[in-house]
Amino acid sequence: MSEDEARRVVRSEMDMEAVILAAGEGRRMRPLTSVRPKVMLPIAGKPIIEHLIGELKAAGIMDFIIVIGYHDETIRDYFADGTGWGVNIQYVTQRRQLGTADALLRVENLIEDTFLMLNGDTIVDAKDIKQLIACGGITMGVIEVDNPEEYGVVETEGGHVTRITEKTPEPRSKLVNAGVYLLNECIFDALKETGISKRGEFELTDSLQLLIDSGETVRWSRIGKWVDVSYPWDLLRANESMMECINPVIEGDMEENVILKGKVAIGKGTIIKSGTYIEGPVIIGPNCEIGPNCYIRSSTAIGANCRIGNAVEIKNSIIMDDTKIPHLSYIGDSVIASRCNIGAGTKIANLRFDDAMIKAVGMDTGRRKFGAILGDGVKTGINACIDAGTVIGNNTLIGPGAFAYGYIKENSRIY
Repeated sequence: MSEDEARRVVRSEMDMEAVILAAGEGRRMRPLTSVRPKVMLPIAGKPIIEHLIGELKAAGIMDFIIVIGYHDETIRDYFADGTGWGVNIQYVTQRRQLGTADALLRVENLIEDTFLMLNGDTIVDAKDIKQLIACGGITMGVIEVDNPEEYGVVETEGGHVTRITEKTPEPRSKLVNAGVYLLNECIFDALKETGISKRGEFELTDSLQLLIDSGETVRWSRIGKWVDVSYPWDLLRANESMMECINPVIEGDMEENVILKGKVAIGKGTIIKSGTYIEGPVIIGPNCEIGPNCYIRSSTAIGANCRIGNAVEIKNSIIMDDTKIPHLSYIGDSVIASRCNIGAGTKIANLRFDDAMIKAVGMDTGRRKFGAILGDGVKTGINACIDAGTVIGNNTLIGPGAFAYGYIKENSRIY
């Protein structure tokens, strides 16, 4: 049987598709979303949306429609038709990002029956997806949180949803919309009747409220595991939680006197040089050069084609592809985007003297330990220092011995 024939057999055996909304930028994630959509930000060595597709596949879903828009080429180039993941993917473009209701309406001609719809920037697990499917009809996934005012608040009566209110300052429930739904073709009539919201978008939750008000039953299903990121520093929390599930595989080469503790995954073509100590969980991508004498601490995820040099210490951080941290530097509790080059002796502070929670761009990160967010292409000179809570825009240069703090716009020069 040819590969194309096998894919058609898989498609014929499955009777449900998953629509994933992945058209938005994720403005609150800037500068990390300047050159990629939010769904392609890495957590535990993989884009957010890749984790989601993996969980859906584990739940038995093989056919996907991904709604793309902002920097759509990054998603198309990465997944292509899904063959590399053993699934079938087709794409629909939302040329103007006008909201979730508008995005879903783009797929109307491709849907014939019951289907799943999920926000591409959240991760739920296969068990919860199966439970939601078992509810039948129209069902939305919900989860209880401590800060419901930041989400779509869901009010219920028994097993039914009675009201959905987006980002209300006085929430009447701690249950919020988890961004995963079981829907059928009747949703499309409601989408067409949905007006623009106070936030200037056409929102799916308004469409669901129209159905509820018309007497349609909308059920709810509680989601157990839910990974959601709103701001750049949330990637660290998500990374910490997902790293515990990594598969420890060593595919690279290790010189003598390398010590590995805990779960460590090392990609093909990567070289770990003598004297390096790696304390898992840690993921290191393919074609990297690590060491000599590095200390890579737990919950660190390093992308592909990275260079981590002599006597560098990295703790609880995300280092994206093609970044170089050559020697004698400390990176703690930080997110470093692609193509950065960190000069010798650069230090990123990650703790206040008074142990208070750290703020970034005027917001409480909820973290006592938090370093910095560096956008793509940032460069630092030797002995540069970056204060806790600093956010640095793309292609910024931090000069030798300079002290950087606060919010720094892209293409800046700090001396």
